[in-house]
Amino acid sequence: MLTLFKQLFLGKRLYVALAIVALVFFLSYWFWVLYPIALFFVAMLLVLFVVDFLLIFGKKAGITANRKLPEKFSNSDENKVEITIANGYGFSVRLLVVDEIPEQFQKRDFGYYISLASAETRTSSYVLTPKQRGEYRFGSLHLVAYGPLGLAAKRYSLDDGKMVKVYPSFLQMRKYEFLAFNALKREHGLKKLRKFGQSREFEQIKPYVTGDNLRSLNWKAAAKSGKLMTNHYQEEKSQPVYSIIDLGRVMKMPFEGLSLLDYAINSSLVFTNIALKNGDKAGLATFSDQIGSICEANHRPTQLLTVMELLYSIKTGFPESDFGKLYRWARKKLGQKCLLMIYTNFEHAGAMRRQLPFLKALAKHHLVLVVIFENHLLEEFSVQPAESLSGIVEKTIAAKFVYDKRLIAKELNRHGIQTILCAPQDLSMQTVNKYMEIKAKGLI
Repeated sequence: MLTLFKQLFLGKRLYVALAIVALVFFLSYWFWVLYPIALFFVAMLLVLFVVDFLLIFGKKAGITANRKLPEKFSNSDENKVEITIANGYGFSVRLLVVDEIPEQFQKRDFGYYISLASAETRTSSYVLTPKQRGEYRFGSLHLVAYGPLGLAAKRYSLDDGKMVKVYPSFLQMRKYEFLAFNALKREHGLKKLRKFGQSREFEQIKPYVTGDNLRSLNWKAAAKSGKLMTNHYQEEKSQPVYSIIDLGRVMKMPFEGLSLLDYAINSSLVFTNIALKNGDKAGLATFSDQIGSICEANHRPTQLLTVMELLYSIKTGFPESDFGKLYRWARKKLGQKCLLMIYTNFEHAGAMRRQLPFLKALAKHHLVLVVIFENHLLEEFSVQPAESLSGIVEKTIAAKFVYDKRLIAKELNRHGIQTILCAPQDLSMQTVNKYMEIKAKGLI
């Protein structure tokens, strides 16, 4: 009996009918002829409610449903959740579908209505966009089936809770993998660059094309053919490349629902995948005031999965990042020249100059590429017209921050340190472009 009461819901039509009956009873105080009509309405409403109740509760398993979840969610991307519902009643039903989605989404009123004909099975879906990595736990799936008259409803609680892990954006990784290795690169902002092999293993002699390395001109072949010819060498692969992620407090800054750390993680996963597909050895390192997780550069088949699992669990904190320890680790552990893509952020030139000696020291032994983030909101604010004296002051401060970012990038470049300065949402595309450019120039 207790279970029955837990499953019983009253439809909106019943409340409307009761409100009308109450109004008729109220009016019967002045118009006595309405009193028997009100009593007749009450009796009819009770009979109809019992009929609706028996129809909807007459079958134990009138509604069956199944929720289909992906094995894992992709952070910051739309992930589809499918719900398949079957109507076992001999009549059409209207259903309220209420899914207990994870608490991270902070949606306590998530639900939607669908209608199913007799014996109909339908699959509906909705999308969720997580903004944090970690474990997301789904609760039960609730279905409220309304009777044909809409007076009584029965609640079905199906599909026990399940847990889904949210990983760095592997959907973005697949997207840029496709774009990096197909002919449509230019349409999506990726550059198609001519690659030149830099090893001494000879490949073939080809006619000279504008942009070829002049030092590779083959004068003997040119004399025989009567036109300029160049030597081409096999592209040097299996170079070690590292994504190095700063876990200091500068990476906690939020931007459109994600922290800078999450943007760096998504980008490093894309970069690692492209590097592995290109034949290089990819690795990962994290640091703040201490050296954190390390995944040595390798080209084994499971390397991408290893990097993804490592990225899944890392978190940023509040310490000041120690680039000196990063330099000592690199000098001790990295013997061969590597590409070090360092994801960090400098908000002003003074912060960069404190770390510049260590970056310059790293650049003597490795190819260092520093990734810093620009704040396009500040840029937009700095160009808006000021309406007051305080607005002029605020615009001036915003413009100073924007200028400092560009000054930081120029100063790093002046010291031989490659730099990417871009908005967080463009980071993956920019890192792939830069990596392809570096490989085309044979810098590693």
